[in-house]
Amino acid sequence: RIYTAAAEWMACMLFIVSLKKRFEWWKSGLIMAGMLVLQSVFLVATGNVPIYFWIPCMVIAVILMIGFIYGCCDIGSTDAIYFGMIAFVVAEFLASIEWQVVCFIWKGQMPALWIRALLLIGIYGCIAFVLLKIMQTHLPKDGKMNISPKELFSAQLIAIAVFAVSNLSFLTSNTPFSGTYSFEIGNIRTLVDIGGIAILYAHLIQCGELRVKKELEAVQNVLQNQYVQYKQSRESIDLINYKYHDLKHQIAVLRSEEDPKKREEFLNRMEEEIRQ
Repeated sequence: RIYTAAAEWMACMLFIVSLKKRFEWWKSGLIMAGMLVLQSVFLVATGNVPIYFWIPCMVIAVILMIGFIYGCCDIGSTDAIYFGMIAFVVAEFLASIEWQVVCFIWKGQMPALWIRALLLIGIYGCIAFVLLKIMQTHLPKDGKMNISPKELFSAQLIAIAVFAVSNLSFLTSNTPFSGTYSFEIGNIRTLVDIGGIAILYAHLIQCGELRVKKELEAVQNVLQNQYVQYKQSRESIDLINYKYHDLKHQIAVLRSEEDPKKREEFLNRMEEEIRQ
């Protein structure tokens, strides 16, 4: 349970490190330390609950992860939920692959605590570092993904499906997708989780491309409106220049006109054109 808490905390840190912070560094540091303790205490306290409380406890753990990301990063609630779904699948993968490596190397007997601690830090650290470098290239610097409800819903379905299939063997072995041996169950869980990460990563890239496309369309609309305004301005300037030359001609005619009536007609015509 402590390992799982550490995996959930580190999965959230993938996004917290990359995104703009909501508070000063020392406040963010306190939140990070507090959430590690809170997640550990919660998972340890719920370690022996009846099986029908397992799903509600997992939902609360995911809510804690989402709150952790939202509390540290200057992002909206929708984006925080979206990043929380990805972090949840990443945490499942971290916890699964680390435990599977331990079981593969030390069959039947656990190694010393310090060896397990080093292995935990090494596996979690290496995988988190790789995922951090991969995801940073597709995360906006301001963290504003502007995830739509439809995109959020699809990401939630992916995360739920990955969790359900990867943990199906813990509930029952009487399905075509369940394992019967512990190491076989670990294989299924690890492979399904890494597949879920790949799917959510592709989903993240697609959402980022759609966001960039919307931004480009907005810029194009602004440029198009500016061009229309420019054309209208040029047309107005050309019209004013035409009227200016026409008035100059009429003034010249007025100066040479000796008949008062014709001069009055010219003046009335000029006033009308100026009024227009």
